[in-house]
Amino acid sequence: MRSGAKVAVVGGVFLVIAGGVGYGGYAMLSDGSGGREAPRAEKIRTGPPSAQEIERTSTAFLAAWAEGRTPEASQLTNKPVDAEPRLTGYREDAKVSRAVITPGTPVGAKVPFRVEATVTHEHGSKPWSYSSELTVVRGRTTGRPLVDWKPSVLHPRLTETTTLELDESAAPGFKALDRENRPLTKEKYPSLSTVLDPLRQRYGREEAGGTPATRLVLSSTLEGVANQTLLPLHKGRPGTLRTTLDADVQAAAERAVKRYGQASAVAIQPSTGEIRAVAGSPAGGFNAAMMGTQAPGSTMKIVTAAMMLDKGIVKGPDAKVECPATVGWAGANFQNLDKFDIPNATFRDAFLRSCNTTFIKAVTPLGSGARDTALGETARKYFGIGLDWQTGIPSFDGSVPASSGTETAASYIGQGRITMNALTMASISATAKNGAFKQPILVPASLDDRRLAEAEPLPGAVAGALRDMMGATTRGAGTGRAAMASVTGVKGAKTGSAEVDGQGKSNSWFTGYADDLAAAAVVQAGGHGGDAAGPVVAQVLNAR
Repeated sequence: MRSGAKVAVVGGVFLVIAGGVGYGGYAMLSDGSGGREAPRAEKIRTGPPSAQEIERTSTAFLAAWAEGRTPEASQLTNKPVDAEPRLTGYREDAKVSRAVITPGTPVGAKVPFRVEATVTHEHGSKPWSYSSELTVVRGRTTGRPLVDWKPSVLHPRLTETTTLELDESAAPGFKALDRENRPLTKEKYPSLSTVLDPLRQRYGREEAGGTPATRLVLSSTLEGVANQTLLPLHKGRPGTLRTTLDADVQAAAERAVKRYGQASAVAIQPSTGEIRAVAGSPAGGFNAAMMGTQAPGSTMKIVTAAMMLDKGIVKGPDAKVECPATVGWAGANFQNLDKFDIPNATFRDAFLRSCNTTFIKAVTPLGSGARDTALGETARKYFGIGLDWQTGIPSFDGSVPASSGTETAASYIGQGRITMNALTMASISATAKNGAFKQPILVPASLDDRRLAEAEPLPGAVAGALRDMMGATTRGAGTGRAAMASVTGVKGAKTGSAEVDGQGKSNSWFTGYADDLAAAAVVQAGGHGGDAAGPVVAQVLNAR
């Protein structure tokens, strides 16, 4: 082939330019006489293709490819069935709208060439240049000179398991703001990596007004192999999303959980359900604050107390109840911490001291079937537990399944098969404070018209009694007094510790509220609720 030959587009026609002479994009082979001849059988040629055959075949192929005459180009290869979809994809998938191909000097049967292409996409167009090569071989059955087809003819990095594609799958850049339009970043608030990433994936493209980056990639057909960028085409535009988070409360939650190896905390505004903070330690990885599934211990007694009040098992905080040191149930014995008892106790006394036996004995008046389901019914009916919360990102909304035997007794004190997390326990406190469940949210429901979970308001007397007893827990002999001592305003709390098989110390749980902010925390192997989780909640509430 002549040095400097070029396959170029001129007015929509591709020509091979060499020494000032234009050859047709596909040169039909003849004897050069120009006359007509009767068909004659020709002996199938063998041996390597000649220099002239290499030049003519490569020129014809490159011209047909560049012009988009895919059937012709594929028939000039020794694997037309494989070549045709690849050549089609070059224009349809890679969006190449124009190509100028300049052949180099052949080396034997190999012909190097340079491609100067234009990729056109939704946001504009961009030049794309690269070099590749082809090899001309003789067809085994026809003896014709043909291009030895390999994906690398189209691009040197193409293989049998990769294709050329335009990729817009990556979520666009994303700027998250708190409720007062202050920026929220993973660098400043490390725990938010588990919140901001799913928010970006869900809302970054449309609701936040962002546009994704566009790039020409090598896409692998093998599972788990990431796309490789060949040509960045469009940087995209970051979206802006305003969340319900509060930067001050978030910062306090981050500092509070950082003291422990494994801890999580959530803060919620009771009057609206808006989530003000989500924090976890270690930061990143699993969002235990919103996705955790652990027994909540005695913090669950808020729901048990609501069930007892709603069903008339007790008439109010001043009602007399039993609080013995131990109690038997279905052949098993349950006891209070250090086997304490409270003679002549009121329901308020049992709640603020967290008397296990009171809450187990109180179930006795219920029928055998009702005992197994009453707690779960109350949790769903008034507290929204298990109602598929649409917070804006994946979350676990708690589970209080029906139980039997000793599991029933254990469930009334937050053990057994009950599973919660900091989000659900903060919501339970928020519901007690507000008197009605407001489904927790990270972004407004109006952003994407998602349907929020709804529950019935607590009966007024029940809500009042819960606030009375939770308030008492922060005073006097209450188990939450020390942890909540620094918290001002109208406040209430409930402590909890949950035993875990194979774990030396119980998990520390604490939930409470102050004015219009509720919070909950869990510290793995933290011991008593007031010892570890309590100070975390207090620090969060003090940031309001």
